[in-house]
Amino acid sequence: MLKLIGSLSCIWLLMAISTMAQDQPPVLDTAGRPVRSGVEYYILPAATDIAGGLTLVARNGSCPSFVGQEPLTPVVSQGLPVVFSPYVAGETIVRESSSFIIEFSAASTCVSSTKWNLAARDPATSRRNIGIGSSGSYFMITKENNLYYLAFCPADTCNICRFDCGTAGITIENGTRFLTLDGPVFPFRFRRA
Repeated sequence: MLKLIGSLSCIWLLMAISTMAQDQPPVLDTAGRPVRSGVEYYILPAATDIAGGLTLVARNGSCPSFVGQEPLTPVVSQGLPVVFSPYVAGETIVRESSSFIIEFSAASTCVSSTKWNLAARDPATSRRNIGIGSSGSYFMITKENNLYYLAFCPADTCNICRFDCGTAGITIENGTRFLTLDGPVFPFRFRRA
């Protein structure tokens, strides 16, 4: 009997999470269409004259295992395309404030996976870089004043968990632009690849 109650509780919880996620408005791409799971997008700065799109970058001459931003050049790069995978099974639309995994739709010569994850806190800067690795972290997109922001606070993946949440921004270290938490926030837009 207890096993049946436990199973029913889990099913109810999954249905509640799915219903809550569907109540959130969809994230819109630059053409005004909902961002869809499994479709490639470029993540670009909201302002067009700041820098390029998000890509893989290296730190201290190591393998490119961090998420960063293409620099501003005469011909600005769109970066690497990404694919979003929502936490809620069967969800085809990326929704505001809903958890999902982001993965570059490209290969890296250094690691087996290009799923984004939250790296350890840097002791020198107290910031957390966004890296890549086999186990992806859940991120979300928030909207404020008609601007989209990337954030780490996967609330709907664990109701009792306590996360050290943060909104992503760009920090510059030795001329390289890194996507980090705990620094100045940075607005983005999403263009279908």
